[in-house]
Amino acid sequence: MTMITNKQLIPVYDKPMIYYPLTTLMFAGVREIFVVVDPSQIDNYESILGDGSQWGLEIKFLLQDLPRGIADCFNLIPSEKKSESCSVILGDNLFYGMGLGTSLKTIYSGRGALAFAYEVSNPSDYGVVVLDGVGNAIEIVEKPQEIKSKFAIPGLYWFDHQCYELIHKIKPSLRGELEVTEMLKLYLAQNELNIQILARGTAWLDTGTPKNLLSAANFVSVIEERQGLKIGCPEEVAYREGLISKSQLQKNIESLPISEYRTYLENLD
Repeated sequence: MTMITNKQLIPVYDKPMIYYPLTTLMFAGVREIFVVVDPSQIDNYESILGDGSQWGLEIKFLLQDLPRGIADCFNLIPSEKKSESCSVILGDNLFYGMGLGTSLKTIYSGRGALAFAYEVSNPSDYGVVVLDGVGNAIEIVEKPQEIKSKFAIPGLYWFDHQCYELIHKIKPSLRGELEVTEMLKLYLAQNELNIQILARGTAWLDTGTPKNLLSAANFVSVIEERQGLKIGCPEEVAYREGLISKSQLQKNIESLPISEYRTYLENLD
């Protein structure tokens, strides 16, 4: 599938995969977004996302010519932005939960780093965090062979401005990539890593394999059909968050082909 197009552009049920992490950032109050892309795919991303203005956002693209890892994004950020804190989300991670949007707006203090913990049955497939009795992180292990913790670290993080200096302390892993877990370890060593356990009822789906992609599509389908509400719909999120006017929403609708997705937007109150 990814020989044809980038993974984040593959559909999850009725919309591109990237719409889900995009709307998570929107709910978190992020309005300026850098998307790290393979140079060969930038035209496809621009055709789907544009410059973000149609959703009240500012979207720019950073080119990563080789797969140098998630943490390489800190090297790509323009220098004029390196005095600010940032949020990082993986393009194949889907989050869903009642009240999640509200909590994301207030959960980060602006200091140190923040990551989440989510209990899974297969911790050896993920980076995991070991917690003490009161929920503080004491160790981070990448894909442990022996189970030290069942709390995986989902692909959503916050970092203060220190990340742009700390990235120079990280060495590539055996696969030649700069790992985001190594960045979290540096903050942990400074006692500046905060871990929040995702509340029960919150869903986290990693869509990085065909099996997980199908599971995510089925999950979105069931929720949308039962609730009559869309997940990961940037037009609706932008309108509900007050980022665009009713007239801009209508303009966005008119640019869409006739579809169930368009009909849903036409019926928004």
